[in-house]
Amino acid sequence: MNQKNYPHVGEQVYIKKLPNGLTVFIVPKSGFQKRFAFFATDYGGADRRFKLADKWIDTPEGVAHFLEHKMFDTKDGNALTTLSANGASPNAYTSNDITAYHFECVEKFDENLKTLLEFVSEPYFTPDSVEKEQGIISQEICMVEDDPDYCLYYGLMKSLFSHNPIRDSVAGTVESISQISDATLYDCHRVFYNPSNMALCVVGDVEPETIAQIAGKVLPAHAGEIPERDYGTPEKLQPLTADFYKEMDVSLPIFLAGCKVTPPSKGKETLQLELVSALALDILAGHSSPLYIRLYGEGLINSDFSASFDCASGAAYAMFGGETREPLLVFEEVKNEIKRLIESGVDKKLFGQIKKAALGSCIRAFDSFETVASNIVGGYFRGYDPFDAPDILAKITENDIREFYQKHLIPDNMAISIISPQD
Repeated sequence: MNQKNYPHVGEQVYIKKLPNGLTVFIVPKSGFQKRFAFFATDYGGADRRFKLADKWIDTPEGVAHFLEHKMFDTKDGNALTTLSANGASPNAYTSNDITAYHFECVEKFDENLKTLLEFVSEPYFTPDSVEKEQGIISQEICMVEDDPDYCLYYGLMKSLFSHNPIRDSVAGTVESISQISDATLYDCHRVFYNPSNMALCVVGDVEPETIAQIAGKVLPAHAGEIPERDYGTPEKLQPLTADFYKEMDVSLPIFLAGCKVTPPSKGKETLQLELVSALALDILAGHSSPLYIRLYGEGLINSDFSASFDCASGAAYAMFGGETREPLLVFEEVKNEIKRLIESGVDKKLFGQIKKAALGSCIRAFDSFETVASNIVGGYFRGYDPFDAPDILAKITENDIREFYQKHLIPDNMAISIISPQD
């Protein structure tokens, strides 16, 4: 078992690749009672078209999310019930590019870990249970489609992207999930839930070799084929449409503006772009930025105003927004501020303050078991080591921030989504 030490954050990680292709990460936390397990597959809502054994396969929207729901079913009952009865707090989620199952507990960790590995690796679906789940998820979809924040976000995604599956809901639509059968779920599980396409991370006071041995005994013995994914031809940076408007039951207009960004290749370049973008957007629109202070003082925005960056599944974008009576005016003010920052440069004092705060937050994040585990596995799937983040952050300069605005936040590549109060 390999061991990597990170003295700058006081952490060490044990890493072992099992014969079946699974990569296991263990982060020892001596003296802590709580232990946390995170088991994930490199498979998300956007992975709808893939190649296996020289054959391209297309699946409906929402399969990854549907599969996550159904994975807890076992021949003997439900794994959630089993874990909860054994003192664990289990949960799961599906994003555009990952599906993860996790739990934390104080006692019976080894037993709970076996349960986790067993139910995720041993699917149990029947036509009747799939039909029942279609009804449950259809109700969830109908409820969320009435949520203004949901409509705002996917209105922006469908404006920015013309065909990348990131534009579609991870949960799918009522129509798309009606096409899912137990055979669809078994096929996708066989493809994406093979150990070669997965990773396990355990954080806590555990014996690393014991964790690896448990995984080796419970999981399939043989490695599977890692599928090739297809997200369509690379998107042009110009948005499909400039805007999206909808009236809903909101007290004030809410808006979300976004800008398409050239997606990074896998590896350290991804981590570099994520860290630079976080600093750049905080300097542009964070609560200590000149723009935020001015617009807040003028009553144009409130404390909900924020900005963020994301990249997944062959796409990347920055976005900002919040509640305001004048969404188009705020949109223009942000674009004007980007232009000013490019022309005048970043204030050195503000840059120093925000960078220092980011470094502190980055190091404090290593105290969270869940954050450590999800960052390690997410970084592994994207080809980088999250423990490199403090060193990369320390080397980012004002010029890097200015280049980010100049290269990525181009007005012609922006779109806006607005939800207005109903008349």
